[in-house]
Amino acid sequence: MIFLKKDTNISDNPLHFLTFYAMISTSMILYAKIFLRLTQLGEFHMPKKQDIHKIMIIGSGPIIIGQACEFDYSGTQACKALRNLGYEVVLVNSNPATIMTDPDVADITYIEPLNLARLTQIIEKERPDALLPNLGGQSGLNLCSELSEAGVLEKYHVQVIGVQVDAIERGEDRIEFKNTMADLGIEMPRSQVAYSVDEAVKIAEELKYPVVLRPAYTMGGAGGGMVYNVDELKVVCARGLQASLVNQVLVEECIAGWEELELEVVRDANNNIITVCFIENIDPIGVHTGDSFCSAPMLTISEEVQKKLQEYSYKIVEAIEVIGGCNCQFAHDPVSGRIVVIEINPRTSRSSALASKATGFPIALV
Repeated sequence: MIFLKKDTNISDNPLHFLTFYAMISTSMILYAKIFLRLTQLGEFHMPKKQDIHKIMIIGSGPIIIGQACEFDYSGTQACKALRNLGYEVVLVNSNPATIMTDPDVADITYIEPLNLARLTQIIEKERPDALLPNLGGQSGLNLCSELSEAGVLEKYHVQVIGVQVDAIERGEDRIEFKNTMADLGIEMPRSQVAYSVDEAVKIAEELKYPVVLRPAYTMGGAGGGMVYNVDELKVVCARGLQASLVNQVLVEECIAGWEELELEVVRDANNNIITVCFIENIDPIGVHTGDSFCSAPMLTISEEVQKKLQEYSYKIVEAIEVIGGCNCQFAHDPVSGRIVVIEINPRTSRSSALASKATGFPIALV
């Protein structure tokens, strides 16, 4: 069942029309029906920021078969939504084989390499008022962090929308995220961070094989994976350190075989939070979610566990101060009942596209 809050003014805030606690129903499609009906009636509107006129969107860059098409989907939807609201959109993407780079999607399109130097040149020329980085997957977030650290955004007075720069670090940096979870009292798999192959070897000996390697600031499992012995660890860890933006790899206890569960949530600047979709991966931990079958809504997970996952998700996005969509990934041991958080993605992800398709809720628009 889904409840509507009766004490809120829908027109004041688009997220108020959904309760903080949306219990899983037989179908989350009701979300979309309510949203779309309110839009048709004129009860739902997104207040336009009057200090922003030109927005730059960073695309995801190269896409291989079966990977990252969700960013093209989300980016295209965002371009259309922003232009409908009257904003001028500047799109930067190195991949011409995308829908978002079609001439009629953005006002100005740059098919250029996605690197700090070229983006700095484009910002200097176009002088956008805002940067929207969380629709380009990990590439967009990483470049946003680089632009901020280099002082480019401050120099040209570009504000970041859709995500906070410091939230990228809190969500993507393995140490920052681990410390935040400890402060919240939310359990994670036992793990330690390594900055070299030798450090990783020592950590793995303590945790016992097999272990999972998770490089920081990467997506799609790039540079990481499960290793069963020291020889495999040396090869995968070296690759992971190279793939990581900060040369950091998390060495984590193996929880293969547990249930892998996800929540797609949206938070606004006023700390209003909704759950768009509950997702149950049919395959257990050990099969990457991008290669797994999944169900939305969850079919075999108890209401008690779903409530706990939602409670954790809301605590996490509030603590990390995510603004916009966020994918929260958990593991659940059906035997012991233990729940651990795996990671979050403070950006549109593969699950964002799935949630939008499954429910009709326009995450990219919001």
